[in-house]
This record gives sequence, structure tokens and C-alpha cells, in this order.
Amino acid sequence: MIETRLLQQFIAVAEELHFHRAAIRLHMAQPPLSQAINRLEEKLGFVLLVRDKREVRLTAAGHAFLQGAYQTLQALNQGTEYAREVSRGLAGKLTVTALSIVGYGSLLNTFRQFKTTFPKVQLVIKEMPSLHQAQAIAAGEADIAFMRTLPIASSFLTSRLLLTEDILLALPIDHPKGVDKDVDLRHFAEDDFVFTPQALGSGYHQQLIALCEAAGFYPRVAQEAAQLHTLIGLVAGGFGVALVPETVAQSVRHDSVMYRKIRPLSPTIDTRLGLYATWDMRNDSPLLARFTSMLDFSETSAS
Repeated sequence: MIETRLLQQFIAVAEELHFHRAAIRLHMAQPPLSQAINRLEEKLGFVLLVRDKREVRLTAAGHAFLQGAYQTLQALNQGTEYAREVSRGLAGKLTVTALSIVGYGSLLNTFRQFKTTFPKVQLVIKEMPSLHQAQAIAAGEADIAFMRTLPIASSFLTSRLLLTEDILLALPIDHPKGVDKDVDLRHFAEDDFVFTPQALGSGYHQQLIALCEAAGFYPRVAQEAAQLHTLIGLVAGGFGVALVPETVAQSVRHDSVMYRKIRPLSPTIDTRLGLYATWDMRNDSPLLARFTSMLDFSETSAS
């Protein structure tokens, strides 16, 4: 491996074509410079410079090596500067996982602000269920996740509530119990339900089950769908009703589906869902620190 110092010394001689002037330029004595060029040629196994009493000139190989030396030092300088910006949180890559974020205007604004403030940062957003998000964070494959309650046990992951939103009931447009703007969940005990699979988000799934149990019944799950737009499509097709986050009503619209608020069952029964920002406390990425500082954890609604 050739030291960068040797490359810099060779470039000085190649540009000056004079050992004495090159030595002055490098703030060193001429004999050590001549010895350095000899060592470089020995390492390479070919002659770079022809020297005689009258002149110093580059060989054909010397001309070719000079171009390579320029490119090597330029790449090193660029790499060093890029690493410096990464260390300061001004460049690099931030990987974010999230549930469908179309309906979360405040979160989208944060993404937009972050991209504008740090244009050299590659912001990668991957949509996936809560369980897969938690696994990605734990495996170091993502920096921060936006999910429901943490679906796996971990002493390294931290979650902070970002916002809350109402749980709505999605009904086929011609459902006879959907006349009012809000509904009593107890009236749907005999209806079929469409749910997302429990394995993809056990906390979210259990909260919806608990809501039904508070209404006096256990939901009869007729169909499951991993994606919310598929779930709404099943509701439109008459496969059942579905409990969904409020943002679904804003982001997944369907002519054959209506959304209704749920009347409070009791002061102790929560009809709202939380969206949490989750990350690994061991992650010392400056970008992660900059991004989390932009999040407003005081928000109370998804709008």
C-alpha cells in the first residue's frame, strides 16, 4: 500500500520537474525527497521519472501514475469531508420505518422539514407493520420507527408517544346501522369483522379486541388483511365491518365504505390509538439525534 505522503511528494516533483523546487514547496530537504521517489519506484516496480544533470521528466508510466495519484488524493479528500459531515449529522443515511403515513400530516411535515434542512442526507422510508418495524430496529436495519405499542420486549428500545387518533368503525355504505354519524359498538355484536393479523401488531390487535369485549362481545373475525387498503376493500365487498385508525378515513377513501365514530363506552375504555416513535437507545447516530429533535412529542391528535 502506497502512503499518501509519497503520492504528495511525487505530485510535487512531477509538477515542478525539479527536485530542489519541489523540496522547497514541500518544506523538506532535497536528499530525503530523492530517496522518497526512489522508494516509490521500488514499490511500483517501474520508473516514474527520468533524471539527469540537465532535466527531470516524466516517463509514460509516470504520466499515467500522476493521473491516478490526483484521483486517489481527490477521492481521499472527498471521503474525508463526507465522513466529517456524517460525524456532524449533516450527511449520511437515515432509515425510517412506519405504518402508512399518508394521513399523518404533522409527521409528513417533519419529513419535509428534515429533507429541506439536511439536503445531503438520504432519507429512506419503508412502510411495514409494527412487528416488522420493531424487528428492524432491534436488528439495526432501521434508525427510527413509527408504530403502535411496542410488540416485542426489549431493554434497549425506547418508545415515545407522538400523537393519538380516534378508532373508527368502517362499514359498507349500505349498512343499516350506519345512519348516524356516530355508532354504539354494542349494536355490532352479531356482525362479521375484518381484522389485521395479530402477529403483525399484537398490541394494536389486542386494543381492538378489548374495545369489543368492553362492548360485551368478542368479535367474529371473518377475514384478515395485512394491508389497510385491502382491509377496506374487504369491507366494501361486504365481508364485514372493521375497526380502523382515524387516519385511514383520510387516506383510504372508497365509495362503498363509510366511517363512523364510536360512542364512548365508559370513561375507562380508551377509543383512541397512539402512534409511537421508537428507536434503539444504543444508536449514537448524529442524524437520529437531529431527527428526533424535530419531532413534536406534545401533539395529541393526528391532524
